[in-house]
Amino acid sequence: MIEAELKARVHAAEAVMRQLDERGEARIEVYQDTYYDWPDGSLGKRDQELRVRTVHGADGLRTVLTFKNATVDEASGSKPEHETRVEDSQETHAILQRLGYVPLIAFEKRCRNYHFEAHGRQMLATLVRVPEIDGTFLEVETIVDETDVSAALDDVRTVLSELGIGPEDLTRELYTDAVAAQRLR
Repeated sequence: MIEAELKARVHAAEAVMRQLDERGEARIEVYQDTYYDWPDGSLGKRDQELRVRTVHGADGLRTVLTFKNATVDEASGSKPEHETRVEDSQETHAILQRLGYVPLIAFEKRCRNYHFEAHGRQMLATLVRVPEIDGTFLEVETIVDETDVSAALDDVRTVLSELGIGPEDLTRELYTDAVAAQRLR
């Protein structure tokens, strides 16, 4: 399945949050993300991602292992995604490292997640703050098959527009790159 997603910088976070609160109940979570690659960086060179995410939320802790394949839509950066829940985060990190992967970067994301239906699709909107990066971001996504990416992205753009987010606010900036750049300062 493909995560048809658009990300934008948010200039009026409180206003967007109020609108999202009308669409659904917020689930506040903190993500501890660690991205892995081969020592030669070959996953990144192939536009692939391997991530372990531990989620701290009202329901406790959960950890997911995610692999994202290369981008299928250049304008949005949407990628096929494979994800599974894992029982023990520390063992998952140990397994990946023993297989030869190295931690590339780790950081925290503070998220306010909203699940809702819009335009006949299940959507997930996430307001994101990364403590090491200035600003607030909004990610809106829906899961589709490869034949439906373009139409799904149109629906995501419509939701963003309804929230007051215009095309000029969209960004393909990766959190991993922004955090890495910040750490070099």
